[in-house]
Amino acid sequence: MALTSRIPRAALFDLDGTLVDSEPRSFAAWTRLFDAHGVPADEAVIRGFTGRRGVDAIASVLHLFPGATAEALNAEALGYLREGDLPLEPHPGAVELVRRTTEAGVPLALVTSGGRAYAEAALAAVGVREFFGVLVTADDVTDGKPHPQGYLQACDRLGVDPAESVAFEDAPAGVAAVRAAGSRCVAVTTTHGRDQLGGADLVVDSLTEIDWPVTPAMFRQRQE
Repeated sequence: MALTSRIPRAALFDLDGTLVDSEPRSFAAWTRLFDAHGVPADEAVIRGFTGRRGVDAIASVLHLFPGATAEALNAEALGYLREGDLPLEPHPGAVELVRRTTEAGVPLALVTSGGRAYAEAALAAVGVREFFGVLVTADDVTDGKPHPQGYLQACDRLGVDPAESVAFEDAPAGVAAVRAAGSRCVAVTTTHGRDQLGGADLVVDSLTEIDWPVTPAMFRQRQE
């Protein structure tokens, strides 16, 4: 699918690591899960969960939890996330970008590897739930990131061609999903280095660097 050279007609946002600073919170929850089951918490393994559906991520190391199911372990980890000592804050520039995009009359969709209840609560916590007309969560797809299903579903529900949208991501799995869907991708280095986000059309260190509209001139040249 050829990418359009026009200003995007829709904006798609990842949640964890992009809109909200959830990496420390998620890392703490997964670490508690490992500790509760007497499994050594390997930092590199847990960091690798970023951007993936929880059930998919824990399934990849299920051999470490004999007799347990990925669904039960994921539910347990979600329970730790709901504990009050794990706060949730927006990333710098995130709320402002969402508001500016909405004020420009551009429809927004959230595409997250988290569940719907968590997504609703997280958006409300940072004050932007009202701006998202479409939410595509882990509960709405059969294939999580890096599969493009979530982004394709979001574009379909917004009524836009993926090539006429731009998505904001922070993780390699998310960037891969965006690119496979046929959308432009802006990656922010909140959880991964630039060397891991090379598949994006534009890499920034903070969403404070992004204004709307996101113009074609902002994207680096790519060989399609």
